[in-house]
Amino acid sequence: MSTRGYSDAINHALAFAAKHHDRQVWKGGARLPYFTQPANVAVILSKYDCDDDTIVAGILFDVVNDSVRDGFTREMLQERVGEKFGSDVLSAVLSIAQRKVDDDGIELSTDERREDLLQRLDKAGNSARWVTVAHQVHNANSLLTDLRRTVDRNAVWSRASGGRAATVKWYRDVYDRLAEVGFDGEIMDELRDAVTALESLD
Repeated sequence: MSTRGYSDAINHALAFAAKHHDRQVWKGGARLPYFTQPANVAVILSKYDCDDDTIVAGILFDVVNDSVRDGFTREMLQERVGEKFGSDVLSAVLSIAQRKVDDDGIELSTDERREDLLQRLDKAGNSARWVTVAHQVHNANSLLTDLRRTVDRNAVWSRASGGRAATVKWYRDVYDRLAEVGFDGEIMDELRDAVTALESLD
């Protein structure tokens, strides 16, 4: 019987993320505490029996992304995250974090940040790819739930970054890119099904 999800490292990461996201709320219709996102990602990764470092990376993904957005350097993140949870965890998350600027220091637009991330999936490790898919599975399925339980789907799509077309395209692009670089974890079936369901909805 699997015991994933009960280690000290995972519990520490959950507590750390809960404190970081304390005042944030999920942008979906239910306005749930944002911490439900990393908690659900941990459940998804545990379901597929991922190792502790991968689950911890999944929990801390948004902590690191928020920090990158706020201008934290690699050295600052090493002190804040790497020293607590390990350099491997930090490296995995940074390899799939959306960068504000490119290698030349030029600021990236939203579309450019997404394209930059898709390209970097080629060099991302297996753990980072699992984290990427788990987050997209959670986000896509949360969106599907909101769409299916409302009579005003336009209101739900209006909360999605870029609207319906850009949102659905993003999930499809992530799935296609991961398949292209050879990621074949079982979780890909779950992402494919979610993307197909979103594509079929108005």
